[in-house]
Amino acid sequence: MGPEEPEKPREGEPAPEEGASAPASEPLFPRDLFGEPDIPMPAPQRAGDRQRQRDARHNLDLDLGRIKRRKRYGLFLTIVTVLFVAFVVIPVTWVGAYLFIDPPSNVLMMQRAAEGQSIRRYPVGINRMSPHIIRSVIAAEDANFCAHSGFDVEAIQSAMEHNAKGGSRRGASTISQQVAKNLFLWPESSWLRKGFEVYFTALVEFMYPKRRIMEHYLNIAEWGDGHFGVEAAARARFGVSAADLTPLQAARLAAVLPSPNRWRADNPGPYVRRRAAQIVQRARVVQNEHLSACVLNLDRPRER
Repeated sequence: MGPEEPEKPREGEPAPEEGASAPASEPLFPRDLFGEPDIPMPAPQRAGDRQRQRDARHNLDLDLGRIKRRKRYGLFLTIVTVLFVAFVVIPVTWVGAYLFIDPPSNVLMMQRAAEGQSIRRYPVGINRMSPHIIRSVIAAEDANFCAHSGFDVEAIQSAMEHNAKGGSRRGASTISQQVAKNLFLWPESSWLRKGFEVYFTALVEFMYPKRRIMEHYLNIAEWGDGHFGVEAAARARFGVSAADLTPLQAARLAAVLPSPNRWRADNPGPYVRRRAAQIVQRARVVQNEHLSACVLNLDRPRER
């Protein structure tokens, strides 16, 4: 190939003079980009600008304060909602459900089943129970059942005075308290359970009529050997239904209620015989003084 020919000037452009060097190409980056930066000095702030900055900082502080308050309020509202559901909605719904349906089981039944006992329970309506068993349990367990609102203050004071003297401890739980414990709580005694017992007793007394309280009590009470409820106890101990219990049979069933796995109603020892005789007499007093009138219509005083 021959030597490169010089580039011909474009049409309309003057030809470069001989001996003149070609103009150097312009740099890729402006020179001032690599030198000292030319930073303009900030303009002096005016009073209005400073006020706007203070207002912006103040508004930002207010917004941050609102966010913090909302977080604290949201946490507080969450805690209140959880407590309301746990201690109001669930208990009230639970207690209200048993106003219309019979409980399928309770903690004590599950505990006895875990111990290997066969659970027998046949819930029946209170109109299918002998009036003698109702009078007997009132005479043995809670003579003021129709008069109090869940707690027998006189019985509690008497039990406290008795226990302070030493010896055997005496309880003062009403039938309503035992229903609250047996239906909704656990059998082991503790201050926590006592606190819940007070709360559930108040709910039971407020939401249930006395007939329903007594019906629940007689359908879930333990009578030993895995028998729960008066119908199962009457069949197992005497071979009769709950509606056919005699005054003595009812008194013996009531006599063993404090320790149903220790004492027997069908083969009573001296203590159970003596206590049953006392309950028969007290049951007559309950009937004559209309202490069971809130449960039994036939025990209500007759209008003259």
